[in-house]
Amino acid sequence: MASAYDLVVVGTGPGGYVAAIRASQLGMKTAVVERSELGGICLNWGCIPTKALLRTSEIYDHLQHLDDFGLSADNVSFDISKIVKRSRKVAGQLSSGISFLMKKNKIDVIVGTAKLAGKGKLIVENEGTTQDVTAKHIVLATGARARTLPGLEPDGETVWTYREAMVPKEMPKKLLVIGSGAIGIEFASFYNTMGADVTVVEVMDRILPVEDEDVSSFALKAFKKQGMKLVTSAKVAALDVKGGAATATIEVKGKSSKETFDKVILAVGITGNVEDLGLEDLGVKVDRGHVVVDGYGRTGVDGIYAIGDLTGPPWLAHKASHEGISCVEKIADLKGVHPLDTSNIPGCTYCRPQVASVGLTEAKAKEAGHEVRVGTFPFQGNGKAIALGEPDGFIKTVFDKKTGELLGAHMIGPEVTELIQGYTVARQLETTEAELMQTVFPHPTLSEAMHESVLDAFGRVLHI
Repeated sequence: MASAYDLVVVGTGPGGYVAAIRASQLGMKTAVVERSELGGICLNWGCIPTKALLRTSEIYDHLQHLDDFGLSADNVSFDISKIVKRSRKVAGQLSSGISFLMKKNKIDVIVGTAKLAGKGKLIVENEGTTQDVTAKHIVLATGARARTLPGLEPDGETVWTYREAMVPKEMPKKLLVIGSGAIGIEFASFYNTMGADVTVVEVMDRILPVEDEDVSSFALKAFKKQGMKLVTSAKVAALDVKGGAATATIEVKGKSSKETFDKVILAVGITGNVEDLGLEDLGVKVDRGHVVVDGYGRTGVDGIYAIGDLTGPPWLAHKASHEGISCVEKIADLKGVHPLDTSNIPGCTYCRPQVASVGLTEAKAKEAGHEVRVGTFPFQGNGKAIALGEPDGFIKTVFDKKTGELLGAHMIGPEVTELIQGYTVARQLETTEAELMQTVFPHPTLSEAMHESVLDAFGRVLHI
C-alpha cells in the first residue's frame, strides 16, 4: 500500500524542511523525501560549513596583527585537516538538529530519490527498493548544483566545485577561482587569507557584479591590498590538466596567456536539479534549468509546487525558507499570505571585508526612473569600527528624492552581514528617511554608521 499524506516535500534544504515544519504546524500529515543528508546543500555543503571555514580564516588573520592590539604569539600555524574537521562537525551538528525537528513535528522522513508518477503520486527509490507515496500536495525543493562550462569540467582532484573546495586535503600553493560572485569570492577570501596565491577571473567588467558599483570598486582595492589577483572582463578559455596541476588559458580583451595552478575552483553559477523528477510528463514548465512558478510556488499543475533554488534566482537559503512558508500557508488558505517580493531579500557575502545589500543599487534606481538622494558613511568615522581595528569600508543608502522611500542599501565592512537586516526591516515596513533619521541608534555600535549614511543623504551627516 502507498503511504498517504496531506503534503510531501521532496528535498530537505532550508526551503524544504521549513516548509514541512510549517505544514505540520498547520495540522497537515507531512513527510519529507531526502536522498542524502538532512539539511540539503546549505547545511551540509554550502552556507554553514563555509562560514565555519571563513571564521577560521578571520581568526588566523587577527593572529597576524596581534601587535596592533599589544599582544604577541610565537609560531602561529594551522592544521588544514583540523580546520576541515571542525567545519564538517558544525555541518553534522546542524544536520542532526534537522532530524530532531522532524521528530518533534511528527514529520516522516522517507530516504531515497523521488519521482513524480502522476497526480498526487510519488515513487521513491532507495538501494533497489521502491515505495509508493501519495499526497494531496507535493512541494518540490530539490535545490540546485554547481554549473559547469564546456572544457572546464570538474574532476574532483585538480578542478573543484564547492564540495571539494570545502574539504581540501592540503592547502594549495597556487589557486585559480573562476567567477567572482558570492561563492567564488568567499572561497578566494578563505584561501588567500590562509596563505594561498589566489587569482580570480571574472567575465564581467567588475567583481561582485550584482553589487553596487561603489562596493565592487572598494572590494577590488581591498582584495588587491590583501595580495589577491583579480582579472575582470576575462574568461578562462581552456584548462589543460596534467600531473596534478592545471594550465589555464586566460583571455583578456582578445589577448591570451597561460598560467599553471595547483587547483581550480569553478564558481560560475548553479543550475536547478530538474532532471529525473517526471516534470515533463505532468506538464510542469521548466525554463533554462529552473521550474517556473508564481509568487506562491504554484507550478500551474494542480497539486505540484516548487520552491527555493529549483525555481531560480536569487539562489539564497533565506529566500527558499520564506518561499516554503508562503507556499504552505497558501495551500492552507491562510489569510494575509503575500507573494514573495524579491526586492526585499538581502544578499550577503562573507568575505573579508564582508559585503551586504538589499534593494536597488544606485544605477538600477536611476534606470528605473527614480531621482535619487545618495548617502555614504565610512567606517573610518565610526568609533566602534576604529576600536575593533576594522575601520575599512562604508555604508551607502539610496533614497527616492521625491518620496523619501529607501530604495536600497549597500555595505562593505565589519559585520555588515548582521547590520543589513536593519535596512531590510525598514524596507519591509516602507519606512521613509524621516523615521530613519529620527530613530535612536545605540553608541558605540557599528550600526551608527547606518544612521549617519541616512543623514548624509539629506545633508545632515554629523561625524565626517
